[in-house]
Amino acid sequence: MSYQQLSTHSAVLALWYIVNTSLSSYYKLIDAFGDAYSALSMTVGDWRALSLHSAHIKRFEDADDVLAFVSRVLDEVSYGAYRVLFVGDDDYPVQLINIYDPPPVLFYRGCVERLKDKQIAMVGSRNPTEMARKITFDMAQYLVQSGFSVTSGLAQGVDRAAHLGALEQLVCFGRTIGVMGTGIDVCYPKNHNALFAQIIQEGGVLITELLPGTPASKHTFPRRNRLVAGLSLATVVTEAALQSGSLITARLAAEQGKQVFAVPSTIHNKNAEGCHHLIREGATLIYHPNQIIEELGNDAVYSALPKTFSRGVSAFVDDEMNDLMPKTSQLLHTHAQKPAPMVPEHLQDLWVCLSNNPKDLDALVTEMAVDTGMLLARLMELELLGLVQQVGGRYGRAKDF
Repeated sequence: MSYQQLSTHSAVLALWYIVNTSLSSYYKLIDAFGDAYSALSMTVGDWRALSLHSAHIKRFEDADDVLAFVSRVLDEVSYGAYRVLFVGDDDYPVQLINIYDPPPVLFYRGCVERLKDKQIAMVGSRNPTEMARKITFDMAQYLVQSGFSVTSGLAQGVDRAAHLGALEQLVCFGRTIGVMGTGIDVCYPKNHNALFAQIIQEGGVLITELLPGTPASKHTFPRRNRLVAGLSLATVVTEAALQSGSLITARLAAEQGKQVFAVPSTIHNKNAEGCHHLIREGATLIYHPNQIIEELGNDAVYSALPKTFSRGVSAFVDDEMNDLMPKTSQLLHTHAQKPAPMVPEHLQDLWVCLSNNPKDLDALVTEMAVDTGMLLARLMELELLGLVQQVGGRYGRAKDF
């Protein structure tokens, strides 16, 4: 069997397999020989002259194995197991063309049109606090309502909350992109089968540059993180420790010229030290998702936002949402009765203590009989829900509540 029988796209697949998805080796061959088909037409001696890894040379010599791989991929694509994108295809995400090392091949499942969306990456701890999980979920839902799609890495914790928050918004189906650190046919973590299926069924998309069958490893996740950052206009870190892989995503986003946002927490929250580090290093501190939209520019927001939400009012839908609505929607709401605030059960006692006349922190500590750290955490959560505002260090209910 010979490489000469391959089409242009099949030649790219073959070369990607031969170098075992090594970006440096792949582009070294392309730079030397012009394209994948030409590289496969060269001799073993030509390849050795480039000082390629011996494993790549050995695989190049075994044409039968390479062609069997290409044939298997084409068969799996033909019966719909997944699809493949190549650089130059109409659906290949243009934002990845501009990163330092764009993947020549993307395997995907789901709605490929999602890759053209204006995306915000949301990343963070695999073991977040309950507050960080909720903040992530609510921010993702708000961003989707505002016309963005949410991109993340399908991990436990913050990633999962980001995907689920995006999927919660029924008006804008499936506006989430999951970037895998495995082959397209490998579910990791194993308990995310239902999440993967939901993303695909509801109009989202899963993508990876890794070969089918590739298992998760410590080497595959930084590669995934580079694509999460590359696909997105900006990256938001909602909670992360100092050693979190989310800081890698943030660094890659900054290197790509993208904006990085970080959500603060109390200084006692070890799980948020990474966010505080990012803020010290120049990331933009945010406590409301509308701040992301303002920083990126309102021209990035879609014009048609829903007036009501079938699963209740989003935790972030407040007066600021009116600034994002088309004028016609504002007119429809002029005489509408404001819905009763949706206060989570664990915050209702604090909500009752608050009024439109702001109180200082000491008074609230005495009235609530809780420690200051706990109270500040609850006040921040109410602020993120748009229910409380702080004026001069005093806290009161947001206007109209």
